[in-house]
Amino acid sequence: MQDEVKFSIDEEQRDCYQEISNVAMGQAADLLARLLKVKVILPIPQVNLIEVNELRMALTGVHKDDSVSGVCQGFIGDGIAGEALLIFNDTSFSDISRLLNYQEAEVHSHELEFLMDIANILVGAFLHGFGEQLDVGFMQGHPSVLGQHVNLSELIQPNHYRWSKTLAVEISYQIDGYNINCDLLLLFTEDSIPVLNNKINYLLED
Repeated sequence: MQDEVKFSIDEEQRDCYQEISNVAMGQAADLLARLLKVKVILPIPQVNLIEVNELRMALTGVHKDDSVSGVCQGFIGDGIAGEALLIFNDTSFSDISRLLNYQEAEVHSHELEFLMDIANILVGAFLHGFGEQLDVGFMQGHPSVLGQHVNLSELIQPNHYRWSKTLAVEISYQIDGYNINCDLLLLFTEDSIPVLNNKINYLLED
């Protein structure tokens, strides 16, 4: 029973995680907006404690039949670890080429570069904002390709993860005036949850 409590979050903790994620999301979106000179539309981040085998169902911004491309990037700091996934719907790439002034034929050769760059921007800025509020310094690994032009079931393989539960933060970014949608999914390991909860409880006591 004690372990179940340790690896769970209550409603007050969830609200706090959501508020912290909202601030971090805004900082990441602001950086992206200034770099690309666009307006980024921000949703309310979704925070859930889920089983790893429910990951695909947890992605509200991606339909199971959509063709998608994605990269992942690990992170670690102060007893907290996890993985960030950035997933683009493939229908976004024609508007990405328009935004970046690429010719239609050029976009395919630049897709991977764009994915890596956006992952570094969004993940780095989000983790900086998230960690700053919890007094945690995160180190990021190099982004790696999960897959290109595949469906979600091929992109996300639950057996890739060595833990059973994850604290998942999902953010669906949209760029105003363009058909560009991407989902940023932060997955914190099961062992990170008690450490995160302790930090959240400290904030709630203030």
